[in-house]
Amino acid sequence: MLESLLTEEQRALREEVRAFVKSVPRQLLLDMDADRVRYPRQYVEDAARRKLLGLRFAPQWGGRGLPWTSEVVAIEEVGVLGTSLACLYSLPSIVGEAISVFGTEAQKEKYLRPTLEGKLTCAEALTEPRGGSDFFGTTTQARRDGEAYILQGQKRFVVGAEGADYFLVYARTNPQAPPRKGISAFLVDRGPGVDVEHVYGLMGTRGGGTGRITFREARVPAENLVGRENGGAEIFYRMMVPERLTSAAGAVGLARAALEVAARYSDRRKAFGAAIRTFEGVSFKVAESITLLDAARSLIYATAHAADTDKDASRVRRLVSESKKFATEAAWQVVNHAMQIMGGIGYTDVYPVERLLRDARLIMIWTGTNEIMDLVIQHEYYKELLSRGPAGRDVEPDAAQAERSEEKVYE
Repeated sequence: MLESLLTEEQRALREEVRAFVKSVPRQLLLDMDADRVRYPRQYVEDAARRKLLGLRFAPQWGGRGLPWTSEVVAIEEVGVLGTSLACLYSLPSIVGEAISVFGTEAQKEKYLRPTLEGKLTCAEALTEPRGGSDFFGTTTQARRDGEAYILQGQKRFVVGAEGADYFLVYARTNPQAPPRKGISAFLVDRGPGVDVEHVYGLMGTRGGGTGRITFREARVPAENLVGRENGGAEIFYRMMVPERLTSAAGAVGLARAALEVAARYSDRRKAFGAAIRTFEGVSFKVAESITLLDAARSLIYATAHAADTDKDASRVRRLVSESKKFATEAAWQVVNHAMQIMGGIGYTDVYPVERLLRDARLIMIWTGTNEIMDLVIQHEYYKELLSRGPAGRDVEPDAAQAERSEEKVYE
C-alpha cells in the first residue's frame, strides 16, 4: 500500500498481518499446490486466534470495527500467499457481510461470532453448472415447508466447500417472479442432504477445498433465511463490495510477491558480464510493474474509502468493479513480467512464480468475470451521466426505465 495513505494504526496492522503471513509454513503452500492438503483449517484458526478475521465487523461479534481502508491493507499482505489462502482468509469477511448487514441477532450469535473466532468455517455458494455470470438465472430451488425450506439443486466452483461448516446459498423461492425478485439467501449447515464433492483438478488455486455442492431435499430451518424472502437481490448487490474489493487487494499482494522474487533474482543473475537488472529489457519491465501496482493500490484505496463513506450504492458498485478489473489484470501482467525476467528458471517450480502465474489466471474470472466488470462499469456510468440530463442538469430518473436497465445488466 502507498505509505503516504496509511495511518500509524494501519502500518501497525500491516506489520501484524505480515507476522502472521511469515508464520505460515512454506511446506503448507507446497502441500496445497500438490493437493496433499485439501483444506487448511489450521491456517484459518491461526488467523482467528490473532483476531485477524472479519476486521470490519463490530467487536461484540469478534471483529475490530475497522474500516475498509484498513481491511484492504491486511488483504494485500495475505495475498502474497496466493489465491487459495487469500480467499479462505477473505471468506469470513464476504459471508460475514451478509450476516452482519442483513442477519438477525440470533444469526450473528450462531454464525458470525464463531466464524470470527475460528470455531466455524464458511463458504459462499453462487455459481451453477448452467451459467456462471448469469447469477439471477439460478435454478436451485427452495420451497417452504412449514418452519423450514427444502433446497434442491447444485452449486459448483465453491472455494472452501470441502472444509466449510456452513454455506451462504442463494436459491429461487418464487419461480413465477421476475428473475431478480424471486431469489432468497440462506445459511445452510453442512449435514444431511448437503453433499460436498471434490471433483475439480484445478490449474492453480489448489488446496482451498474447491468443490461442488448438491442439495438433495436439504431441510433448512426458516430462521436461517437471511433478510427477507425473495430479497436475495439486495444481498447480492451488497455482496459485490466484499467479493470484488477483497479480490482486488489480494491480487496486488500476489503480484507484489512475484515482482519481488523476480527483482531480487535480476540483481543476482548475470549475463554478458553484468547483472541483468542493468539491461532495459529487464529494468523497464520492473518499472512498468511498479507503476501498475501503485496505480492498482491507489484505486483500491480510493474505492475502500468510498465503501466506508459514500452512500451512493451505484457509485460504489462501479468503483469496486473498476478495482477488481484493473487490479486483477495488472496482477496478471506483473506476474507475466516476473516470469519473463527470470526466463527458464521462472517456468520451473524452483521459484513460486509459476504457481502465482497459475493462481493469477483465475482472479480475472471469479467474483464476476472482468467482462462482467466492464458491463457494470459502463452501466453505472451511463446511469449517472444520463440522470444529469443533456446539459449536465440533474433530472428525476425514470424509475421504471432504470429498473429495466438494471435487469439487462445483472441478469
